[in-house]
Amino acid sequence: MLTFFISHVTLNIMFGEFNLIEKYFVGRQSRRKDVLLAAGDDCALLKVPEGMSLAVSTDTLVAGTHFLKEANPAWVAHKALAANISDLAAMGATPAWVSLALTLPKPNESWLAPFCNSFFKLADYFDIHLIGGDTTKGPLSLTLTVQGFVDAEKALRRDGARVGDWIYVTGELGDSQAGLDVILNKELRNKPFAEQLEQAHYLSTPRVLAGQALLGIASSAIDISDGLAADLKHILRCSDVGAHLELSELPVSSQLIQFIGSVDKAQQYALTSGEEYELCFTVPEQYKGAIDAALAHCGCQVSCIGQIRPKGQFLLSNKGQPLDWPQQGFDHFQ
Repeated sequence: MLTFFISHVTLNIMFGEFNLIEKYFVGRQSRRKDVLLAAGDDCALLKVPEGMSLAVSTDTLVAGTHFLKEANPAWVAHKALAANISDLAAMGATPAWVSLALTLPKPNESWLAPFCNSFFKLADYFDIHLIGGDTTKGPLSLTLTVQGFVDAEKALRRDGARVGDWIYVTGELGDSQAGLDVILNKELRNKPFAEQLEQAHYLSTPRVLAGQALLGIASSAIDISDGLAADLKHILRCSDVGAHLELSELPVSSQLIQFIGSVDKAQQYALTSGEEYELCFTVPEQYKGAIDAALAHCGCQVSCIGQIRPKGQFLLSNKGQPLDWPQQGFDHFQ
C-alpha cells in the first residue's frame, strides 16, 4: 500500500520514510482546485477540465548516467522536472500535476533539503502540484510523471510536417553539451564560461509558453533531448518527409563559441547536443509571417534553420555549401 503514495519497502535508517515524506514533501504547496485528493491515500483523485485531454510524460534520471552522484542536488531537481515539463511544452500542453518516485541509498537531509527546495520552486513557477509518489532505498535515481491538459484536436504532434514547411528552433543550442564536457573533464574548468555552461546543462528553461503559442500555427513539434539532428529525424520519420538544414542559421551562444574557439565546432555542437530542452517545430508557409508575433511574449529567441523536403532527404549545408557532418545524438544505451 502507498501513503504518499508511500511504500513500506523503505528508507527507515536514521528516521522512517513517513517522517521523510512529511518533512520534505507534504504540505509544501497550495492545492490546485482540480486536485480532489493528493498525498495521503492509495491514489490521487484529479479532475480533467471539460473538453481537454490529458497529456502524460514519464522520465527517469539515474545517478552516473544523467548526473554525477556528487552533482548539486538543487540542479538535479531542476533538470529532472524541467525535462518532463519540456515534453508537455512540445505538445502545447498546460502543466498541472507531477508524481515523483525517489530512490536513495540513505535518507540524507543535506541532499534532500536543496533538492526539494529547487523542485518545488520550479513546480510552483509552472503551477504544478505534486500529487504523490514513492520513496525506496537503493541506488540514487528519480522517476517523474507529469500530466497536463491540451485540446487533442490542436495538440502539437510529430506527424504533421509537410513538404515545404519551415523548420524552427527556440533558444540557443550546444551549451548543454559543452556543459557536460566540463562536468566530465575537470581540466576544462579553466576555459572561458566553463561554469556558466555547466549550469546551462542542468538549468534548462521549459518552453511552455512557446508551445502554447504554437497551437494552431506549428504543423509538428518535438523537444530537443537527444540532439537536434536525432530529434528532428523523429519528426521526419513520423511525418514521412525529409529535411534540409542550413547550419549557418543554427543559434549558438557567444559563450559557447569562446569556450570551443570555433564557430564551426559550435555549430556541430548545436546539431548534436542532447538535453537542450528547446523546441524544434515546423511551420507551413502560410503561417511563417506569424511566428515572431506569436512568440513575442515568450521570452525566447526563435530561429528558422531549414525546410522540410521530400522523404529520403536529409541535407546539411553552410551558406549553401553541402556538408557531411556527423549527426549522432545522445543514446541512453551507449
